[in-house]
Amino acid sequence: METFNFYPTEPQPNFCALEYIPESVDCPLPTVKNIILLVIRDAECGLHLLIHPRLHQIVKAVDLPYIEALLEDFIERVKLNAALLFKQLCSLSVGPLFTRAVGEQIVDHPDIYGLALQFVPIE
Repeated sequence: METFNFYPTEPQPNFCALEYIPESVDCPLPTVKNIILLVIRDAECGLHLLIHPRLHQIVKAVDLPYIEALLEDFIERVKLNAALLFKQLCSLSVGPLFTRAVGEQIVDHPDIYGLALQFVPIE
């Protein structure tokens, strides 16, 4: 008989932060000021996408259509398979968008948490 571990010993990630790094930057230094998207997983495994309110000032005009298309795709995929989307976003590296941080509790990352308080939900 197969048994299931309903109490995993390893903490599960509950948030990820995605950073915008323009391709024109040779050796980017990670910085929270470039985080443009936070993805928060709630207790029911639902996802909440939070966007930087100054997205259009952070993202270069040449990259903006691509980033906006990705965001639209994320919004649709949340409805179809939130668990799979979250797993993919936790290790994303596509175009100028990269996973910057993944963690169990966003409050354990004070720099990201402070930024998160400014972000707004996207739908």
